[in-house]
Amino acid sequence: MSLSITSGSVPLPAMNPGKAKAEKAAQDFEVVLLGSLLENLQKTFAGTSEEGPAGSSSYARMGTQALASAMSAHGGIGIARLILQQWRQSKVPEVT
Repeated sequence: MSLSITSGSVPLPAMNPGKAKAEKAAQDFEVVLLGSLLENLQKTFAGTSEEGPAGSSSYARMGTQALASAMSAHGGIGIARLILQQWRQSKVPEVT
């Protein structure tokens, strides 16, 4: 089985810098949320980090963060989209 994950997000239509910043912030929030969720799942199902070789917990953490970033860049679980939708509905002034 082959798995290919590309970095970066899906190209978006041209938008003003304020919207681009808001989208980046929403996606970054989703990355943090997914990272926390995945770390807790890993601890629950993979056991404690003391069971593995020295340094394995650092590699596991880096892998978890990379997975969270890749998931968010490809749609994630929809948190970033919901944040942006709420932001647009609340009529927050755009940052220019």
